[in-house]
Amino acid sequence: MPDRLCSWKQGLEGFAAATAVSDLDALKEYLVRIKPDVLLLQLELPDLEGTKGIARLMKLNPATRIIVLSGEISDDRELALFRIGVRGCCRSDIDPQLLKSIIVAIKQGELWIRRTLTPRLLDELGARMRDDSDTRRANVARLADLTRREREIAELIGNGECNKQIARQLTITERTVKAHLTEIFRKLGIADRLKLALLVIDLPDV
Repeated sequence: MPDRLCSWKQGLEGFAAATAVSDLDALKEYLVRIKPDVLLLQLELPDLEGTKGIARLMKLNPATRIIVLSGEISDDRELALFRIGVRGCCRSDIDPQLLKSIIVAIKQGELWIRRTLTPRLLDELGARMRDDSDTRRANVARLADLTRREREIAELIGNGECNKQIARQLTITERTVKAHLTEIFRKLGIADRLKLALLVIDLPDV
């Protein structure tokens, strides 16, 4: 574990000061006292109790975005982590520079999820939303607050386009795309691209 902590810290260069904790009680105290933006959480942390334990941690500071690091885990277990609100999953032996990219993506409101799992998660969450007519009406009302450009970007997100592809299609810079996404997330009260993609199901024609 010390070697892994050293490797992870390399991925944190350039970010705000980081603290490493090795037991669950210290982690709970850290979440309440420091309220970190992003938490790198080792799934095998002693006494964590897997998904249920992570869900309890999230209640201590819901604003903290959690990235779970682990060895090999099943698709079902990884999906369970995203269902409770985890923002990313990756291997414990991940390359430090890739870890840095993941943290940047998570801080920008994205998810770090394997492409093979995305359709299953979208199907599950989409089914829940379609079953709730009140939610559908509320979503349409929220989407109506977007500008024309924001609605165009939202539709492209719903089609699975990345920021670079959106920038190319709309003849704008990636920085502009990111700025629009930040405003879209603020207006809709959401925090990531997956939830935006689900909302786009109810988006009226632009």
